[in-house]
Amino acid sequence: MIHVTFPDGAKRTFEPGITGFDIAKGISPSLAKRTVAMALDGVVTDLNDPISSDAKIEFVGRDDPRALELIRHDCAHVLAEAVQSLWPGTQVTIGPVIENGFYYDFYRSEPFTPEDFPAIEAEMRKIIARDKPFTKEIWKREDVRSLFETKGEAFKVELVDAIPPGEDLKVYRQGDWFDLCRGPHMTSTGKIGDAFKLMKVAGAYWRGDSNNPMLTRIYATAFATKEELETYLHQLEEAEKRDHRRLGREMDLFHFQEEGPGTVFWHPKGWTLFQSLISYMRRRLDKLGYDEVNAPQLLDKSLWETSGHWGWYQENMFAVKSAYAFTHPEDKEAEHRVFAIKPMNCPGHVQIFKHGLKSYRDLPLRLAEFGAVHRYEPSGALHGLMRVRGFTQDDAHIFCTDEQMADECLAINDLILTTYKDFGFDKIVVKLSTRPEKRVGDDALWDRAEAVMTKVLHQIKEQSGGLIETSINPGEGAFYGPKFEYVLRDAIGRDWQCGTTQVDFNLPERFGAFYIGEDGAKTVPVMIHRAICGSMERFTGILIEHFAGHFPLWLAPLQAIVATITNDGDDYANEVVKALKKAGLRVQSDLRNEKITYKVREHSLAKVPVLLVVGRKEAAERTVSIRRFGSPDQTMMTLDEAIATLKAEAVPPDQRRD
Repeated sequence: MIHVTFPDGAKRTFEPGITGFDIAKGISPSLAKRTVAMALDGVVTDLNDPISSDAKIEFVGRDDPRALELIRHDCAHVLAEAVQSLWPGTQVTIGPVIENGFYYDFYRSEPFTPEDFPAIEAEMRKIIARDKPFTKEIWKREDVRSLFETKGEAFKVELVDAIPPGEDLKVYRQGDWFDLCRGPHMTSTGKIGDAFKLMKVAGAYWRGDSNNPMLTRIYATAFATKEELETYLHQLEEAEKRDHRRLGREMDLFHFQEEGPGTVFWHPKGWTLFQSLISYMRRRLDKLGYDEVNAPQLLDKSLWETSGHWGWYQENMFAVKSAYAFTHPEDKEAEHRVFAIKPMNCPGHVQIFKHGLKSYRDLPLRLAEFGAVHRYEPSGALHGLMRVRGFTQDDAHIFCTDEQMADECLAINDLILTTYKDFGFDKIVVKLSTRPEKRVGDDALWDRAEAVMTKVLHQIKEQSGGLIETSINPGEGAFYGPKFEYVLRDAIGRDWQCGTTQVDFNLPERFGAFYIGEDGAKTVPVMIHRAICGSMERFTGILIEHFAGHFPLWLAPLQAIVATITNDGDDYANEVVKALKKAGLRVQSDLRNEKITYKVREHSLAKVPVLLVVGRKEAAERTVSIRRFGSPDQTMMTLDEAIATLKAEAVPPDQRRD
């Protein structure tokens, strides 16, 4: 007999081989009807799988978050069946679940187009309505190969050939159609529902190799409910409107070009925005006792070998030799010396810490740098400001004693959360990522670091009154230590991982860094790696999309435009501009001989927050007519009132608190 434990702790005894469906049906027919899968000891599996040993069981309903991947997986199978039903002879390849949906790759002489989508979706609905059960069969490898070979499915044959000989394979049926699949699946096609949509097509080489045939990839998405699908589609629509690349052009912030792949050409307004972010961060760090430093861009390869990056991170690094080595091959030092362009700031900061003897009284020592770093990203992965090869990292490293570590992590947490709040982000998740399989350092040090950070994670949640969500990411830590990851949610519900706090017992020891402890002995410091925005370029892109280019006044690169109705107001407009600049505002004039309606439209497209309109009447009365971006209303103020109002509104939130 086997013992099955239920979520409420109750235990029941069954004959080995009983299925999850039988157990659910024995409890209640309605439970069996609404259950689509089960989780055994936390692992989701088919509801009709036999249970052969003691296990904890959970019944997974269609509304369970764990069922979403099953819905999408099942929908991929239905997509493949629909395509082969409509276009016999089409070969199927693979159809995995991905973030926000799934795709399936097909081989056909004529590629699919979006015009084919209505017919495919209609056929998918027919298949779902038939509500055929998903049934799993275990086949011999050779039999599966022979079956697909007979059907002319050359790609499936190749997949079977890649599986080690002797392994039995799973084949899932849905009526007469079947596919090679690891599973699991829900109980029937009808459980998929109708909240799905085909999204786009793309070309994809078989197995990602350009020497292989080109396939047609159909991307799709699916959700448990139509409401969730509509929310997602609305989010996509909003994301397109907010695309930072488009807004970057409209607002004249930056551009990219082929000669500098993955690196940003900042325009004056964009650079002003970028420097406003850095100025904000500098003010925050200065008040918290950070010392700003700057380490070299080029460092000898040997330093990166000592740090471990050359072994663990080399494929993401840029390495260079002096051009002198090519013109003077007789210079052996130049010929053999290799430098790396730094991908991160930490080794340089350890060198700064090591320069001069440190005592326990000097700790914690907080070194910050807005360091330019370079990391190789494949060209296909580059995406505007969000994925670049050269970026500025708002990096800092805290050198502290073991006893100071928890307090420093909590102080960093407070800094990160208040920073995000100042930029309008109030939904934050803090994740603790623990030791990865490939790592450096003694397990005892990892045990200590993870124990401290687990305690801090609980404190973070307690101090927030439960408002901050926390979770554990097993095996996702850095190779040198565990880390906190801060994930923020933007205005349209997308999540962005930005801040990190990483505890490192290993790097200081590798470089021989130490301080003199209270007992007079040399002691290796704890090193805490910390970033808030992460990549400043990426964070800028996130902000552009979060605000849809409509920045709060304190952050806007151009805060106001003074525009004239007629040339009679030019002198007064210049006076207004001068007064606003004196008050510390970023302002320009628009004295062009154009209609005021044209000027309003143009500056609205550029997302300028405030437009001050002046003409002969305003000049005589020393007033201004204020138009806010996005509002049709106008407000008449005296010049002094307008200056005082805008000056107060433009104070950054950190200075407002002070």
